[in-house]
Amino acid sequence: MASSFHYLDDPSSHLAGQPASDSLPEMGTSAGSTLSVDQEIKMGDFYVRQLRGATPIIDDPLLVEYLNALGQKLVSNAKSVKTLFHFYLVNNTELNAYAFFGGNVVLHSGLFASTDDESQLASVMAHEISHVTQRHLARAMEDQKKNSPMTWAGAFGAILLATASPQAGMAALTSTLAGSQQGMISFTQANEQEADRMGIQVLQHAGFNPQAMPLFLQKLADKSSFSSKPPEMLLTHPLPESRLADMRNRANQMPTVSRASSLDFMLAKARVLTMYSENPTAADEYLRTLSTGSANEKLAADYGYAVQYYQAKNYHDAEALIQKLLAAAPQNPWFLDLATDTDIAQQKAERAVERLEAVKAATKNNPVLILNLANAEIESGMYMKAGPLLDNYTFAHPAEPNGWEMLRKVEAMEGNRSKELAAWAESRALRGDLDEAIKLLTQASAMVTKGSLEQERYSARMDQFKDLQKTFKNYK
Repeated sequence: MASSFHYLDDPSSHLAGQPASDSLPEMGTSAGSTLSVDQEIKMGDFYVRQLRGATPIIDDPLLVEYLNALGQKLVSNAKSVKTLFHFYLVNNTELNAYAFFGGNVVLHSGLFASTDDESQLASVMAHEISHVTQRHLARAMEDQKKNSPMTWAGAFGAILLATASPQAGMAALTSTLAGSQQGMISFTQANEQEADRMGIQVLQHAGFNPQAMPLFLQKLADKSSFSSKPPEMLLTHPLPESRLADMRNRANQMPTVSRASSLDFMLAKARVLTMYSENPTAADEYLRTLSTGSANEKLAADYGYAVQYYQAKNYHDAEALIQKLLAAAPQNPWFLDLATDTDIAQQKAERAVERLEAVKAATKNNPVLILNLANAEIESGMYMKAGPLLDNYTFAHPAEPNGWEMLRKVEAMEGNRSKELAAWAESRALRGDLDEAIKLLTQASAMVTKGSLEQERYSARMDQFKDLQKTFKNYK
């Protein structure tokens, strides 16, 4: 996945015709005295690992690829970007999204049900990206350090906790900050308005409809009005009337953009609603709407129906739709993924391998196709092929859990116990269990020849994990 890295833009590079009031000061760059960007990245790494260990992250390669491609398109149009960005999807129907140190943005799967089009989803992501580029967490820490030097470290953990669990976070802030809690909440509201203003610029520069931001905010306001329980997003993202009015005003000053959702957005939404939602009615309604629309919408509808047939083990009807989809787009990863899953479910893994080899999946540099090919080879008993493919994949994507889990399976089937333990160690480390990762590597090291290159590699990796433990101890 491509990533973007930029320094501060020259003010003269702003788009012509942009409202002068959108030229906001680079407030986010003022937090360096408390926390460096390098420290933010290390903190982000720690909290991503904790997130993986405690949260139902959807490690679906298709959805991961889509969200990160969309996210990088937005990041490439943002200012003050100082870290790489990574986007995660959590299986949670509650409407929410949040960002934290190191360019990490988390979206709840419920957003797909609540956004009408790709511009609305992009507006949420642009808002969260702006929280990171403006360094809002670092600025909150710096502000707290000035007011209460002895409590700023505790405040940091409470602020992060508040993004993921508002009630727990506010309780932690109460115990940590005592009487200064209200000031922290007010500061957060100011951050929200700033993230809106920066985010709508990012949205516009990336070619999306700027009206999508106030439209989505209005959706949030409506949900709050007609429900006894407000959306979770409103607990972490306060929405006073002034914020909504400001976004409407800014969007109205920007050129109107008519942008249809991409096929990938529609496929992603269909996949989330059919595979990761507990509300089948929402999926059925969405697919019915798509089935009467444009050519791309009809493709997305057929894909969604094929997924439903696959999940119901109605492979005959699934295959009929898959054949139709592949006739329209023979190299589409979404369609190939479903086709190979259907092959494997019918004990036809060799056909899945042939299907993926025909499109040269191993050389496409597409994580979805590579993982599908490796899985098909494993199911076919082709471990000698799958092993090297996964070795290369995990080297290129060391923070992606699917590759390590599949490699662990291959090494187990091949009887390579030390390599199986090493792959397992990487998987545990990604979920924040460094103690277990070190224990597994210790066992692996004891199984290989003393002084061998393999043992040296295991020892070096153990040392890296121990260094991480020392660093992460400061964030617990």
